[in-house]
Amino acid sequence: MTTLSLLAQHVTRRPQRIALLEQIAAQGSITRAAKAAGMSYKAAWDAIDELNNLADQPLVARSVGGKGGGGARLTSAGERLLQLHQRLQAIQAEVLQAAEDDADLQVLGRLMLRTSARNQLSGRVQAIQRQGGNDLIEIELPGGSSIQAQITHSSTAHLQLQDGVPLMVLIKAGWLQLSGLDQEADPSLNALAGTIEQILPEADGPCEVRIALPNGQTLCAQACAEQLTRQGLGAGSPVRAQFAASHVLLGTQV
Repeated sequence: MTTLSLLAQHVTRRPQRIALLEQIAAQGSITRAAKAAGMSYKAAWDAIDELNNLADQPLVARSVGGKGGGGARLTSAGERLLQLHQRLQAIQAEVLQAAEDDADLQVLGRLMLRTSARNQLSGRVQAIQRQGGNDLIEIELPGGSSIQAQITHSSTAHLQLQDGVPLMVLIKAGWLQLSGLDQEADPSLNALAGTIEQILPEADGPCEVRIALPNGQTLCAQACAEQLTRQGLGAGSPVRAQFAASHVLLGTQV
């Protein structure tokens, strides 16, 4: 099964995501598309980040601060996804008509993945190295950058990992450590360099920092406003996000 078809199944389980893509195609504006899809502006940005991160290439091309609060359009990959979704809807209708017991559909629904991790990236196994009781999984992200995940031997076997297997990479926002590119990196940690796209203050907690990666994926980190000021980091600043290999969670399609 291709990455595009897997992603189409993902958004099919979340119809509001498809509604957002349809409205972006029609409206050309994130603000107007979010309103038409019944989503907040922030939820629309989160949804676009999630879809772009899970795809091998961005589905939505956007510009911050454009007409109507940010211009947006579907890429050719996004247009193909919408067409695939329409075909999947027709197939889904046939399956629902053939289902003999609603309980079977409920079981399938419980098996679908839902996670609290803000960062959900697509990747592919590049190599597996044994390290004592664990395995170090080398993961290639779209665009050629790579990170590492440390998991147990049993987890490697359970996920049926081998070179070339596609993965979903999960990283909690609070696990990312931010620093400027002029600061020394910790060689023991994963490092992804990008540009701060937005800083969203929170009333009762750390700021949400959106980081645009060169490959079109987006990271979401948490950082105190004082820390960002102290490091000279703001919107448009180059930034490095670091995180431990043990903080990288992996998932595969069943």
